Amino acid sequence: MILESDPATGAVRKHYIGMVNMLDILAHIAEAGDDNDAAADAAPGEAVDLDHRMAVPVSSVIGHSLEGLTLWTLHPNTSVLDCVETFSKGVHRALVPLESAAENVVAAELVEAAPGYRMVTQMDVARFLRARAAELGDAILSRSVRGVGVGGAVLAVASGTKVIEAVRAMRAASLAAVPVVDAAPADDADARRILLQLQDGRGKRVVETFSATDLRDCPVAELQAWLGVAVAEFKKKVAMYRAGVLAADADEEEERRREMVTCSPESTLGEAIEKAVAHHVHRLWVVDEEGLLAGVVSLTDVLRVVREAAIGEDRELHYILS
Repeated sequence: MILESDPATGAVRKHYIGMVNMLDILAHIAEAGDDNDAAADAAPGEAVDLDHRMAVPVSSVIGHSLEGLTLWTLHPNTSVLDCVETFSKGVHRALVPLESAAENVVAAELVEAAPGYRMVTQMDVARFLRARAAELGDAILSRSVRGVGVGGAVLAVASGTKVIEAVRAMRAASLAAVPVVDAAPADDADARRILLQLQDGRGKRVVETFSATDLRDCPVAELQAWLGVAVAEFKKKVAMYRAGVLAADADEEEERRREMVTCSPESTLGEAIEKAVAHHVHRLWVVDEEGLLAGVVSLTDVLRVVREAAIGEDRELHYILS
């Protein structure tokens, strides 16, 4: 954001030049060592000069993810339905000007005269839908997750993958979160190679979720060393740090299972929205009755279905969202 004075009035105006999210920071960290041949043989994490990476101006991090480079704006009078249309295309957040004298502004047009902005997100819309579940009725919310189309490949990392390798793989695939699946010990070259890349996790047991926001909960003083540990071990360390203890007193396996946010192919969209909002997650891993990964459903998927119903024959839903 750039602050400058209006030449006519002297009032301070804000000009947004980009948005930084955790995926941008994750990608920035992942770039460390990419072109450093001398560090190729160093232990995972040791080749990353984290102090240098974290000392750069925040503006230099803008654009590592496409969404961070693109600023979406919505006029204050934009209907919820139009907002849903934007978010159903994969946009996660948009800026809304606090006030403006402009009229008839296109929904995605930046209102430069605004003194400031608020942010509206996919999660805000999901909360709106949950709060109006009774009005929406069963026509939409009773649809099964299976009907959304969750059977495609789900890129995952093995539990033994080093954090820095997982971060680099996620950067390459532009993924903010991936499921962590059980993996056999890397006792041969092929198995070790799998630990360095994303794999299709379908049919494997999900044990964790690794996301860009996990780095937010990691103490900076420890991050350098923790980049070189396995993803599963990293999650344990972060959990213990959050709890403020040096050792886990509770059953760690039970704790991980309690925190896992999943649904089944037969779960309804209403249940998926409830879980996403309650746990503040943007995606649910779809698992079968044996706990094996079958797919993923995201808020983007849910909002796409809601929009399609609203512009179709569901006039009541169209009225609620308009």
